[in-house]
Amino acid sequence: MKKILKYVLLFALAAVLVYFAFRKVEWRAFVDGLAQTRWFWVVVFCIISATALLLRTVRWKEMLIPFDPEIKTIRVWDAINVGNLASVALPSSGEFLRCGYVTSKKLEYDKSIGTMFCERLWDLFALIVMAIISLFTGWDRFGSYFMDNIINPLSANRIFWVVLISSIIILAVAIYAIFRFRDRYVICRKIAESLSRIWAGLTVFRKSRNKLLIALTTVLIWTLYVLMCFCVIKAMPALDGLDMIDALFFSMVGNVASIVPVPGSVGAYHYLVASAVGVYGYNWDTGILYATLNHEIHAVIVIVIGLVAYLHWMRDMGTQSNSVNNP
Repeated sequence: MKKILKYVLLFALAAVLVYFAFRKVEWRAFVDGLAQTRWFWVVVFCIISATALLLRTVRWKEMLIPFDPEIKTIRVWDAINVGNLASVALPSSGEFLRCGYVTSKKLEYDKSIGTMFCERLWDLFALIVMAIISLFTGWDRFGSYFMDNIINPLSANRIFWVVLISSIIILAVAIYAIFRFRDRYVICRKIAESLSRIWAGLTVFRKSRNKLLIALTTVLIWTLYVLMCFCVIKAMPALDGLDMIDALFFSMVGNVASIVPVPGSVGAYHYLVASAVGVYGYNWDTGILYATLNHEIHAVIVIVIGLVAYLHWMRDMGTQSNSVNNP
C-alpha cells in the first residue's frame, strides 16, 4: 500500500505540473510551430542522444573494472538503459536497478551503488561548471532568470536550509555512531560493512587504470547534452536568433529540472524550460514547443533503447536458465 500510495502521489504531482505547464498553451499556434519543425535536426538530436548513452556506458564500465575486470560492455549498456527505462516510470528507481544488474561474485551490490554515486558526483561537478560558464558568458541575457528562479527562492527559503543542514548533521552523527558501536552490535557491524563497500565504490576513481578516460567522457557527455539543446533550437525556425550560449543555458535549466522527483520529469521540465525560453521574449507556446520537443524525443529514445536492452537481458536470462537446467 505504501508503494501504491507513493506512485499515486508522484503521478499526481506530475499531473499538476503538466497542467500548469500547458494551461496557457494556444494549441493552434503549438501545432503550427510543430509543423514547421526542421526534422533533419531532430535526427541529429537522436544520434547525439544515443552517443551520450554510449559514453555513459564507457565511463561507468571504467569505474566498475577495478572490482570486476571481466565485466562486458554490453552488460553495462543493458544495465544503464534498462535503468533509464525504469526511471521514466519511477524517478531514480533505475539507478538502483542498474546497480543490481551488474552485480556479480566479484562486484558486490554495495560497491556498484558506490560507483553510481561516484558517477553522480562527476555529473554534479559538470553541472556546476556548466552553470558557471553559462552565467559568465550570458549573464546579460539570463542573469535575471537565474536570480529570480534559483538564487532568491533558495536564499529566502529558510525551511529548506534548516532541513538540509539538519539532515547532514543527523546523517553524520548516525554514521559516527554506527562505526563507533560496530564491535558491540551486530546491526551496526553489518551497516558499517555495507557503508565501507559503498565508500570503496564511491572512491573508485583512485583505483581506476584510466582516470583521463573518466574525465574525458564526462566532458564529452555534457558537451553532447548542450549540443542536443542546440539541435532543438536549430529545429525550430522561431528560435533562429539563439546560439550555443543559449543552448548551454537551456541545458543547465533542463538538468536542474530533472532533479524534481516526478515520473520522467514530466511537467517540471516543461514548466522550467518554457520559462527559460520566455526570458528571451518568446511567447509561452514557443517555450512549451521547445521543451516538448527536447523532452519527448529524448524520452522516446530512452524508451526504445531501454526496451531493446530489456529484451536482450531477458534473452540472456533465458539462456543462463537453460544452461543450468541442461548441463
